[in-house]
Amino acid sequence: MVLSMDEIINAVCLHQAERRGVKPTDVSLELSWDEDTGYTAEVWVSGRTQYLIEANLIEAILRYLHSEYNIRAYSEQVRLELEDEIIAIVQQ
Repeated sequence: MVLSMDEIINAVCLHQAERRGVKPTDVSLELSWDEDTGYTAEVWVSGRTQYLIEANLIEAILRYLHSEYNIRAYSEQVRLELEDEIIAIVQQ
């Protein structure tokens, strides 16, 4: 299974909204990849900025897979890759 960049963004927005007690529409973020830091996201919620690392992104993706697709996966089964955009490959 492959999740698009839009689905990864949705996963992180839903996860951050749940953790912070806000609506998903109150969360905005930018995904990025850098040779030094790997996959990261800069998240804005209620005027505050937070940086998430790859492990945080995978945690959000795992929750999204369970809530949206009823798929229980483990972090070892999720791999982020950079093609034309950042995607998540989920091995089942």
